[in-house]
Amino acid sequence: MTASAIVMLVVAVLTVWGGFIAAVLHLRRVPEEPDNDQGFGAEDYPRTT
Repeated sequence: MTASAIVMLVVAVLTVWGGFIAAVLHLRRVPEEPDNDQGFGAEDYPRTT
């Protein structure tokens, strides 16, 4: 592999993993609250029998 290909590989890997780590840190700091109105429990399906 050429030097430019290795540089592009490193940039791409750092972008992907950096975004993943940033997302995890953000979710740890500001956790999502669950939506209770989008449940798919047994009461959400009509009985057909």
